[in-house]
Amino acid sequence: MNGTLYGISVGPGDPELITIKGLRSLQQAPIVAFPQGMQGKPGIAQQIITPWLRSHQQQLPLHFPYVQDMEVLTRAWQLAAKQVWTYLQQGQDVAFACEGDISFYSTFTYLAQTLQQMHPAVVIKCVPGVCSPMAAASALGLPLTIRQERLVVLPAIYNIDELEAILDWAEVVVLMKVSSVYEQVWQVLQRKSLLQHSWVVERATLPNMVIYKDLSDRPHLKLPYFSLLVVQVRKVSSE
Repeated sequence: MNGTLYGISVGPGDPELITIKGLRSLQQAPIVAFPQGMQGKPGIAQQIITPWLRSHQQQLPLHFPYVQDMEVLTRAWQLAAKQVWTYLQQGQDVAFACEGDISFYSTFTYLAQTLQQMHPAVVIKCVPGVCSPMAAASALGLPLTIRQERLVVLPAIYNIDELEAILDWAEVVVLMKVSSVYEQVWQVLQRKSLLQHSWVVERATLPNMVIYKDLSDRPHLKLPYFSLLVVQVRKVSSE
């Protein structure tokens, strides 16, 4: 019998934000996979799970390049799937640790879909968790949404042209991984008079988390990859 692949959400950064079910599933698996870090450094998921791993568990870093080239990405997903299948076909369970939530802009999705294409009988189980917008709202001490508010989450790097139109109808907007387009976003928020109602959160819930409140005098922030921006349009529309 083949093993089971568990996609485990490990939360946005603080190791204590993994769920009880996620922790149990993580520690029961003989093989623990995770996205390989860059430049020889451990990635976010690996950092999160390190305190919870047991000495007998085998770690399996998988390479997922930070590129947009679909051919390069597809080859990486296929290679990762083959590496995971090596253990699954031997009857060993594999836990894949993914930062945030497993279904929310997750690398695990591509791994799981590729495995299903290559081996349709593969068994995959997912454990949900805390994703970064919820973690950022908690860090800010703000409700993310209330009553009948419309929440929009955008991968900012791909949707900068849509932002201005969305700000006309949404009450709350969250821009993921905003670092590469921050200056363009800042200009849109300035035109909409929303800078005082916007926040940037770097590395939510990690010890080195940084929060920027009121972006009026911050047009050129140099942000790390894992940064998001929260805009509360409702504050302006209700004034």
